[in-house]
Amino acid sequence: MWIQWIAIISVASALCLGIAAIYGSYRWQSNTDKLRTKLTSGRRTIEPKIYDQKEIEGLPAPVQRFFQTVLKDGQGIVAAVKLSQTGQFNLSETEAKWSPFSATQFVITQRLGFDWDARIQMVPGLNVFVHDTYLLGEGNLHASLLGLFTVAKMHGTPELNQGELLRFFAEATWYPTALLPSQGVRWEAINDNSARATLIDGATTVSLVFSFNAEGAIATIRAEARYRDKLTAMPWSGRFWEYSVRNGMLIPLEGEVGWEHPEGIRLYFKGRITEINYEFAL
Repeated sequence: MWIQWIAIISVASALCLGIAAIYGSYRWQSNTDKLRTKLTSGRRTIEPKIYDQKEIEGLPAPVQRFFQTVLKDGQGIVAAVKLSQTGQFNLSETEAKWSPFSATQFVITQRLGFDWDARIQMVPGLNVFVHDTYLLGEGNLHASLLGLFTVAKMHGTPELNQGELLRFFAEATWYPTALLPSQGVRWEAINDNSARATLIDGATTVSLVFSFNAEGAIATIRAEARYRDKLTAMPWSGRFWEYSVRNGMLIPLEGEVGWEHPEGIRLYFKGRITEINYEFAL
């Protein structure tokens, strides 16, 4: 008899977990829809609407080569991006504990912002849901087990705002018209293969060093200091590869990022774009 009761309890537990997972997913998706509606409502008019090569005259030589490599004259300026990703995410601070993830991301280039909606698998059937968001000048990070039980939440601190704006800036390699001077980016020469770019959004200013490969595309990005939390800022860097043409633009499909420790870089993200769609300025 006790074996039957154990079986009944196991089935009931699995059923309850399944119901909780369905409800959590539904509630999380509702929040995702609200965030992305807010992103859309914050849009601004984009000018110019078409890329003109005359715009890059006078920029540092490696930056000119970059735009000549990834854009063609007459390219439409990206207004919004929707993409899907898969990859591995390391949730451990001290060792390699990689977990598979899948995610969708929605990006607005003016007023700039994004929402990354991810599912990180802890064990089969048990996911942590994550929103990593930059909206109207404020960052937001929310992680929730099954979309129901909050395990981490941060919002709107200057340190988080800086970190999320750096993320947008680094990922502009996927929407390279956002790196043009007309879209608010200031470029400074460093050497023949790299340049420093600065972006200002409201009260937050960030800078990244972009290094370019032999073909002229972005190979790596690096910030001297990105906040991991309210107290700790560390060098942060990433690299991109497997370039492919999408809607006339040359973009990387794979990338990884991590924190630079004295003993070397500790990666926490390895991802690949599986689908990407653009909306252009009208």
